[in-house]
Amino acid sequence: MVTVSRAVKKFPTELKLIKYEVEEYAREYGLDFFDCIFEVVDWRQMNEIASYGGFPTRYPHWTFGMDYERMSKGYAYGLQKIYELVINNDPCYAYLLESNNLVDQKIVMAHVYSHCDFFKNNMWFGHTNRKMIDEMANHGSRLRRHVERHGAEKVEVFLDCCLSIDDLIDWHAPFIKRREEVPDSTFDPQDEDRTVKKLRSKEYMDSFINPPEFIEEQRRKLEEEEQKDRQFPRNPEKDLLLFLIEHAPLDNWQRDILSIIREESYYFAPQGQTKIMNEGWATYWHSTIMTQKLARDADIVDYADHHSGTLGTSPGRLNPYKLGVELLLDIEDRWNKGRFGKEYEDCEDRAARRNWNTHAGIGREKIFEVRKIYNDVTFIDTFLTPEFCEDHKLFTYKYNERTGRYEIADRDFKKIKEKLLFSLTNFGRPFIYITDGNYRNRGELYLTHRHEGIDLKRDYAIDTLKNLHKVWQRPVHLETVENNRMVLLTCDGEEHSVKQLGGVHR
Repeated sequence: MVTVSRAVKKFPTELKLIKYEVEEYAREYGLDFFDCIFEVVDWRQMNEIASYGGFPTRYPHWTFGMDYERMSKGYAYGLQKIYELVINNDPCYAYLLESNNLVDQKIVMAHVYSHCDFFKNNMWFGHTNRKMIDEMANHGSRLRRHVERHGAEKVEVFLDCCLSIDDLIDWHAPFIKRREEVPDSTFDPQDEDRTVKKLRSKEYMDSFINPPEFIEEQRRKLEEEEQKDRQFPRNPEKDLLLFLIEHAPLDNWQRDILSIIREESYYFAPQGQTKIMNEGWATYWHSTIMTQKLARDADIVDYADHHSGTLGTSPGRLNPYKLGVELLLDIEDRWNKGRFGKEYEDCEDRAARRNWNTHAGIGREKIFEVRKIYNDVTFIDTFLTPEFCEDHKLFTYKYNERTGRYEIADRDFKKIKEKLLFSLTNFGRPFIYITDGNYRNRGELYLTHRHEGIDLKRDYAIDTLKNLHKVWQRPVHLETVENNRMVLLTCDGEEHSVKQLGGVHR
């Protein structure tokens, strides 16, 4: 277990002056952010705080200790270094690494204020708890009380199960009303005698107004509605955690822990949904503030070295800083030159498109608009262009078993965009829905995997089903696809089985 030291060092006067200067420049550029509170910590404290997801008062769990050991070894071997850590909160908390030189601290502070502006103004963060520092402390207190009452081992086993399914939530639930309001009494005498209602017509026109095909279609719809009324849940549920909280046979302390995990999952969800945009936005502004306002002559070489490291890429890895800032710069340039709209899109002359410039000059205004309403998926889908892919030499790659190397598979724009969007949709994780909470009328749980072209890892899926069984306490089934064949994975707590369903996935 990791215990975070709270012996925070005094904030030096020199850093305080830099903070005021950075804040003033950020406001000049139009950034709008919460108050920022900076704390200076050494590398051990930074790794401790980072292992808790940025919240030193969070509940204890062995995985946080594992993350701490991994980060500490990475720092000791020179493989990684956390320069800063910023928390979506009001006020916004940020931790600065004590060993950073002054140029790094300037970059980090400009980066932090930009993140804070994004947290405050991007719509996908609009529903997040702005007092999460306090809420995390409450979560930690509640869980520690459960440990005192029920024992560390019992609580830890259940917490392990919950954390293995913490991403099975409905990421868009805060913005969409998924469920209909259920009245206190759902009984309707007319439901006992449901019949197909014909359209009103004269007797001699009845065969034209209500042909047999129409009557049959209405009868089919009526049967589907009756079938839905008998289903539990009535419609497929994506928010698995909420379903378990409402319907699983849990003790109150277990329900409380599951609620904590779900609340934290929804808090962290927007950060996953906007990783490319958020880091791109912060990189854009730390670069702008440093090069135009903050950097002194003696800072330039160190700044260039640090900034180039931030934007560095390597084979097989997407750098969100690089992609985000380059796409924002491309948007700014396009809207400054008027390279948008129907006239530009309809132009088929390649040379004319390259030299297009109406001097519209609204690029900065456009990126502020983008920052406000987009997430990574809509950002890429809307603004990734063939010209951008060509200029930045984007391509798809795949592993060649014959040569034992990854090789370029395609440079086609549509395939590049499709693969990038696919990796970002639902964070690249599988879509799992609850389709039956009373399967075979035995209280068993039936899940359906919406197959998107990539099979589940069977060992991962089975381990997750085992943990889910501990929560549901009845057999759990998962319908999925393996090698283009429909299969059903089942776990009854003791054993697991795989059954071929016979269908071919298309």
